[in-house]
Amino acid sequence: MTTPFMTIDALLVGTPAPFRNGDYSAIAKRPVTGPVRVTWDGFEHDAVADPIHHGGWDKAIHLYPQDHYGWWRDRKPDHPLLDAPGAFGENIASRGMTEADIFLGDRFSLGSAVVEVSHGRQPCWKLDHRFGARDVMATIVKTARSGLYFRVIRQGEAASGTRMELLERPLPGWSIARIFQLLIAGGHRNEPDAVRALANMPLLAEAWRERARKLAA
Repeated sequence: MTTPFMTIDALLVGTPAPFRNGDYSAIAKRPVTGPVRVTWDGFEHDAVADPIHHGGWDKAIHLYPQDHYGWWRDRKPDHPLLDAPGAFGENIASRGMTEADIFLGDRFSLGSAVVEVSHGRQPCWKLDHRFGARDVMATIVKTARSGLYFRVIRQGEAASGTRMELLERPLPGWSIARIFQLLIAGGHRNEPDAVRALANMPLLAEAWRERARKLAA
């Protein structure tokens, strides 16, 4: 049986910069040349502008599948952001697996580091502003093309052009796409038992467990 894997097109980092009306954001990340140090907090030289909603143990590294870029280009022809990795503020631009193929708690190699899937990415207004459009956030909610977050299990070093191989899959019933549909896209109304299960799932990021608890109440 072939081990599932993703290919890394690029690794990206960014620092806070003026964004809108006095707000700062590090969403405009740029590809790194050469190896990147992977620390408990994410990639070395990467930073966040809003530590309350970004960064931390459960949001150390953001991955967005490049597999979605063609779909986005069909809907936003000639948009310059979609000409290269980084349109969605991702740290890892990968291809080969999407949110439907990646599951909560999956552990992947990332060079000599090991990372673990903690939850999906909940879109916010910054994506609409970045694209100069009013529908990016809503489209992500409707389609679950959300991207996802990793926590770092083992520090190390990684580089683009390499593979992220699946090492462990403890929860094969809980794809990121399914969890996103349940907790972000309104699916909780149809599967209350599943939402209650998520509220007590240790591998799920605390912010989404809290969301599950509120939805289950």
